[in-house]
Amino acid sequence: MRIGIVILPDQRWSVSAGRWRRAEEYGFDHAWTYDHLGWRDLIDGPWFDAVPTLTAAAMVTSRIKLGTYVASPNFRHPVHFAREVISLDDISGGRLLLGLGAGGIGFDSAVLGEPELTPRRRVDRFTEFLDVFATILANPATTWRGEWYQAVNARSIPGSLQQPRPPFIVAANGPRALRLAAKHGDGWVTTGAHDVPDAESWWRSIAETVARFEETMSAAGRPLDAIPRYLNLDTSPVYSMTSVDAFTDAVGRAAALGFTDAITHWPRASSWYAGDEKVLESVAGLLPL
Repeated sequence: MRIGIVILPDQRWSVSAGRWRRAEEYGFDHAWTYDHLGWRDLIDGPWFDAVPTLTAAAMVTSRIKLGTYVASPNFRHPVHFAREVISLDDISGGRLLLGLGAGGIGFDSAVLGEPELTPRRRVDRFTEFLDVFATILANPATTWRGEWYQAVNARSIPGSLQQPRPPFIVAANGPRALRLAAKHGDGWVTTGAHDVPDAESWWRSIAETVARFEETMSAAGRPLDAIPRYLNLDTSPVYSMTSVDAFTDAVGRAAALGFTDAITHWPRASSWYAGDEKVLESVAGLLPL
């Protein structure tokens, strides 16, 4: 089981730099940051962009994989994002992981004045986003005219260090998104059900999602072990860094369900993922689990 950690981009770099260094020193396999223009009720506090944050993180680390959790078409355009990704993969020495998702409702789309899309239309857009994004990264020049995107001789020279591209870790829970993960994914990440009454209900939702994922992979003709499986532990009603016992229990349950990777969150002083960094230090002492 590989363990990753999300470091929210809500602190100035004078604080965050030390966290990214410590994530590597602690022995985490991968570290991620949220790719949003603002997130939930934290929009009125400090917030920084994911791409420069990961670029800076690449400069203060040397081993740990670095990822977007998760980039979406809400405000990312595949032409420009491809340039950012090629640059970031180069700067990091080929350590980039691309968490990619359909995007939700809320600030990321509302701040741009865009109309709210239905879940179906968000997946429609994401389908084309993945197609054109993968095409640009795989070819020196791409022209594309679709429903959602246009590109005219979009260049990708010299290409990414990781070939044919940095891994696409596709976020998926529902049937259509799972089919996209089975088609495009170099990895799959899931969150399970939201707004469930308790942790046991959440774990049942995870087991059900795993079953749907495996059915979808088989239908796509891909071996069940073809790609790694990532689980965000902290959409559960129980925050994984509540205690060492809570963390080890969550990781054990994730492994039993066939996940290869588990993702926790750096403890914050209050609100989302509120916790004690002493728990993080104790958990780090257990790595690798």
